[in-house]
Amino acid sequence: MGAGQELYKKAKTLIPGGTMLLSKRPEMFLPDLWPSYFSKAKGCKIWDLDGRELLDMSIMGIGTNTLGYGNDEVDEAVMETVKNGNMTTLSCPEEVYLAEKLIELNPWADMVRFARSGGEANSIAIRIARAASGKDKVAICGYHGWHDWYLSANHNGSDDLSGHLIPGLSPKGVPKNLKDTVFPFNYNNYEELLSIVEKNDIGVIKMEVVRNFGPEDNFLHKVRALATQKNIVLIFDECTSGFRETFGGIYKKYGVEPDMAMYGKTIGNGYALTAVVGKRSVMEAAQSTFISSTFWTERIGPTAAVATLKVMERVKSWESITQIGTKMREGWQKLADTHGLSITISGIPALSTYGFNSSDAMAYKTLIAQEMLDKGFLASTNFYASTAHNDDNLELYFTALDEVYHQIANCENGNLQIENLLKGPICHGGFKRLN
Repeated sequence: MGAGQELYKKAKTLIPGGTMLLSKRPEMFLPDLWPSYFSKAKGCKIWDLDGRELLDMSIMGIGTNTLGYGNDEVDEAVMETVKNGNMTTLSCPEEVYLAEKLIELNPWADMVRFARSGGEANSIAIRIARAASGKDKVAICGYHGWHDWYLSANHNGSDDLSGHLIPGLSPKGVPKNLKDTVFPFNYNNYEELLSIVEKNDIGVIKMEVVRNFGPEDNFLHKVRALATQKNIVLIFDECTSGFRETFGGIYKKYGVEPDMAMYGKTIGNGYALTAVVGKRSVMEAAQSTFISSTFWTERIGPTAAVATLKVMERVKSWESITQIGTKMREGWQKLADTHGLSITISGIPALSTYGFNSSDAMAYKTLIAQEMLDKGFLASTNFYASTAHNDDNLELYFTALDEVYHQIANCENGNLQIENLLKGPICHGGFKRLN
């Protein structure tokens, strides 16, 4: 075992679940063998605790670092803030500058509130929207965090959130009296949403604009029209999709505007900042309820976000990450075709994932992580693009992945047994309690 694996063994005895984020659990990639921790990072490279250099062709900080790790311009702004002071009795002016920029990018919006995580931003948005609508019940589509209001959907009678990114989420610890306050609907299923709205006193519709696939049959326009007709607050959760295909929300692609939107992940290039933007008629309701937190007033997050938006706008980051993501998808499909393998690719280009159409799909995913790690890559069956990635990185990656696909093809045709190739357990596909 390397230093990272040894430290993770200790972590599981000290930290429930081992990590703070489910998506960073080694068990989601390569149980027992994933490096787990980093010592430094720059561009699209990570060094583990043993000093080994790895090319990150995986999730790039869970999609936070679209400008690459340690972007010089963003880091310089942050270091200046560190020298001048991060937290004082007074507020930082950068939050006002950032609010102005976000309203400029979302001209339908008038006001902004800030937080430091996507779950917080989603909870803030729900609180404000409920206060503005005067109604408790919410219809949702997509993944919106870990807070009680969201997980309460799994009190409704089954694993209602299983179709919303993560199956198997337990509502233990969530008050049971929140049952039937949140109603999930499936993307592109307008009739399902309409039925929910007609049968319940819905005050808020919250949804991701797009995740694995885009709208069909004017779905988003129908949702917007329904919300307007029924006086329902429409919220677009752009914590994941924002700034990946446009300079702002991906909703701009589809010509549909919400009443509120959230941004996170990309907006600070690895520094913690999330934003809730909205119409004045909705956002003013924040003053009729209590939403407040000490560390929402620290200075590093807004400073990083202001700098990140400047760099994004100058280099048109959304264009380059879409281009590199498109090349990645084309490369996956070409390799699959070459080796006679069937895969399904989903997501937007800058946030792409794929799966093997095989009963051994999870074992193959584990094998990719295992073999690519030996070849100097952090890799799985997904890829979050950054401006630090280039064609040379892709060429190295596909040359290495070709060998792994060859092994997988031999497993599919019976010449090899996948269980004989794996050095440890198969990776997890969702939420599981760790021993």
